[in-house]
Order: sequence, then structure tokens, then C-alpha cells
Amino acid sequence: MARIVVIGAGLGAMAAAARLAVAGHRVTVYEQGATYGGAVGRYARDGFAFDTGPGLLHLPAVYRDLFVKTGKEPLEECVALTQVDPAARHVFADGTRVDLPNASRAGTVAALDAALGAGAGERWGDFLTRAREAWDRTRRPLLEEPQPADPAPLAREPYPAPKAGLLRRPTRTLAQVGARELRDPRLAALLDAYAWSYGFDPAGAPASAAVLPYMEQTFGSWYVAGGLRALADAVYERCRKRRVEFVFDTPVVDVLEKDGRAVGVWLDGGREVAADHVVSGAPVPALYRDQVVEWERGEDWPRHQVLGTGRVTVCLALRGAREADAVHRTVVHAEGGGPAVTVLRPDDPALRPDAGHEAVTVTATVRTAPGQEWEAFADRMVEAAGRAVPGLRDRLLWRHVRTPEDVRRDTGAAEVPGPALAGAGGRLLPAANRSPLPGLYFAGGWSHPGGGLAHAGMSGALVAGLIVEGADFRGSQ
Repeated sequence: MARIVVIGAGLGAMAAAARLAVAGHRVTVYEQGATYGGAVGRYARDGFAFDTGPGLLHLPAVYRDLFVKTGKEPLEECVALTQVDPAARHVFADGTRVDLPNASRAGTVAALDAALGAGAGERWGDFLTRAREAWDRTRRPLLEEPQPADPAPLAREPYPAPKAGLLRRPTRTLAQVGARELRDPRLAALLDAYAWSYGFDPAGAPASAAVLPYMEQTFGSWYVAGGLRALADAVYERCRKRRVEFVFDTPVVDVLEKDGRAVGVWLDGGREVAADHVVSGAPVPALYRDQVVEWERGEDWPRHQVLGTGRVTVCLALRGAREADAVHRTVVHAEGGGPAVTVLRPDDPALRPDAGHEAVTVTATVRTAPGQEWEAFADRMVEAAGRAVPGLRDRLLWRHVRTPEDVRRDTGAAEVPGPALAGAGGRLLPAANRSPLPGLYFAGGWSHPGGGLAHAGMSGALVAGLIVEGADFRGSQ
């Protein structure tokens, strides 16, 4: 039985902790804050409650696998999952609206043809076929296997060019895919919105980012009753049942190294904790910046994705009942391109004081910059949200603005990492789960396979596999 210290209580770190505890190891989690969940937070006031991190779950199979492998109760006995249908309503800058069904390619094609004109759905369907090729080429190495020692093959673009016509020349960016293959500014905006929602600017994102809409439209979008915070609650309780020990309000200030190997951690206050393995769920950039692990900027310095994109979240407490034909998620597209605003309106009694009120969450991607006027930015977000929520301004009781600095306080980094993407010369590959320092492993959104709830859960499975099976581990089955 090994002694394992886990730094941080985010979803990826807790997923690793639960799996390692089931394997017979003694696991202790040290969390700098007062609670677990990392970016999967909750803001509550006056009977209203809001998710302050992700609002929807994609690829729920990741957490189903976690619960199957760590206990008798399956995921659905611990949380209530429902498919969100329609998956999203898109409101384009010209006023056009389209409701896209959940996990139905034929339904999506029909909806796009009806809203945008004949041929629009076919072009989107052809695009999804090429996106599937990119998915099939990268799914195992990007999601289910440890990052290869030589990631050079993943630096090459896997998205295929159309096989006929003038478009056969290679496509380098997602924006080029929209302009050359979709040939409708609204379809291009639809594609761009998926990239922005994960923190990628379509103008610089590789064409392989096509896997993001493919993933959502193929595997669906799911809501957890009570909000995504309920998933964090369930994972935490699973850890506790497996006898994982949690120590809150206890920052780790250093990783102990002896004879070229991690052998424990220093806690704030000077206490030393010995360990056979250390799993860090802290943001990898913060780990480097704060010199918790001191590596020279050379071969071992991460050449991977070290910067994410900021998120602003506005929690809106509204008087008046949610209208009967309201949809769970609306994406309001900006004029002239740029990040869209996402409006989440879950029909969930647990999030509102009574049926005569509604809790609405509005999010947008933003590039963090010193001196940003967040309240003015939030004003623009609320104005855009008014296109999705009838009478929003007259119904508004109060709002709470959550900025990137709030994210930094809770998670250690103001940015939110995106998922790993192939292509782009390898710039969007996160840190490998096995760090350059033997005995130290990375779990969570800043490590392979990148950001997002599903990806964080995958990182926990990969770290547990590397520790339990060692060099023989070849990935999830």
C-alpha cells in the first residue's frame, strides 16, 4: 500500500483519488480552499443557486465508468441525469433562430435546412463526416491513452480536406473551415461558437477543433439535477466512502524532492508530509510560476498549452416564472463575430426559491487584461441575454458577476484551460500526466487530455492507471 498525496480537490484530482483508494492505496487530499470541486462551484443567495463553472455535462460515460470502477452504486443512483433537448437554441446576429436537437444528426440537418435554407444542413452534415475522421484519428491518443513520449504525430493536422472540388487544398484553421466549407455566415458562426465555448479563437484554432461540435452533437448534452455542483458532491462522497482523507484550508507550498524523485510535500506552516507518489491537481502554469517544482526552461519545460481563456459568469435572479416554451441553453451570437454569450435556464426547482422565480446563468469568453471593466462587460452580456429571455430587464431582482479573478481565487489560475487538440504544431497539447520529476503526476484540466469536465475525469483515470500499473499501462479500455 503506497502513501499518496493529492494536491487540490478538483474533479480530476478526486477522480484519481477515488480510483487509487480502490486499488488499496492510502490517499490524502490537501486543498487550499474550504471546499472541493475546483472550478465546479456554486453561488447561492436568497433561495437562488447557480453553477459558477460548467453548466452541462458531455460524455457522461467518463463518470459512469468512474462510479462503476469505485463502488456498487452507479452514477445514476447518485445523481439524476437528463438529456437537454433541444441541445441549444442559436440566435444569430441577423435575428435567425434555430433549435438543434440533442444527439440527432438527421434532426440537426433538418433543423438547419428549415431555418437557414435548403443545403445548409447538408453542408453541416458533410462537415461532421470530416470531423468524425479527425475524431477517429485522435480519440485514443488524445483522450484514452497517456500522452506519448514523442507527441510529434499529434502536432500534425488530422482534419481531412474535402475530397473534391477547389476545397482540396489543406485547411489550417477552424475559421477557414467555416468560410470555405460551410459557406454561410450563420453556419460559420455556429461552428465558431463551439470553439469559443471551449476557449479557442476560431481564427487561430486548428481545423481539428472540428471534433468539439462533433463530440457534443454525437454524444449529447446532459444536465445534472441540482446543477453540476451535485456531480462534485457525488464524486466527493464516493471518495469519502473509499476512505480518501480530505484536509481543507491547507495549501501545499512545495513538492519535496530527494535523489531526483518526488517524496512528499511541504504544507503551509512548515509541516512535511512524506509520500510515495504525489498527484497535483493544481494548475500546471501556477505550479511552474510559483516554482513549487523548479525545472530549468529547457528540454523539460512544458511546450504544451499553458494559457487558457478567461470566463465571465453573470448570475441573474429573476422574478416571474420561466415561460413554458423556454429552452435550457441559448447561444446568442455577436455581430461581427467574436465570442457568443451562452444563456442557461435550467427548469430545476432546486435552483430557485419558488415557481414564481427563475435562476439564469450567463457566460462569455474573455481575454483577461489588466484594468478590465467587468461590470461594463457584464452589462453587455445581460443586454445580449435579453434576446433569449423575454422581459429580462423588467424581471431582474439582482445580479452577481463572477470574474476571472474570482476563478483565480478558487482554482489558482484566472484562465480556464481548453481540451487537448491535435495539430497547431503541438501548441494545444497540455502537460503529460507523468511529470518530468519521477513520482509527481498531473491530473485535472491543465494536464492531458485538457480542460472540461469529461476531460478532467479522463485525466484522473490516466493518472491512476500510471501509478497502479506503471510502465505497462497503455490507457483506458
